[in-house]
Amino acid sequence: MAKKGTYKAPKRLTFIDIVKGNFLNRDEVKIHYRYFLLVFVLLMIMIYSNHLVSQKIELVNDLKEQTEEYKSRNAYAQSRLIKVKLESELGKEMVQDSLLSLENHPHKLLIKLDSTDGDTE
Repeated sequence: MAKKGTYKAPKRLTFIDIVKGNFLNRDEVKIHYRYFLLVFVLLMIMIYSNHLVSQKIELVNDLKEQTEEYKSRNAYAQSRLIKVKLESELGKEMVQDSLLSLENHPHKLLIKLDSTDGDTE
């Protein structure tokens, strides 16, 4: 009689085998190494693309800050321009009416009233 072929169950994979990297030497992994290599390459591409996206987000945030600064500068320049235009228009109106602009600004007068002087009996 011929001997029956004995079937050996493959050794179970343990946590220590995974940590040591012994699982890479198993026959099942050797057969499918191309797929593992493909998964590794895809993971690297995904990590790199996430890195590029985060750089672009930082760039966009910096540009937003710059646009806000330029908008505020523009608003300030426009308000000054309007003020200058008003002053020049007032100057033209005063010249037409033969008025002169003041060289000295007017003084504010403060009047104090005494309570004793204001009483009339």
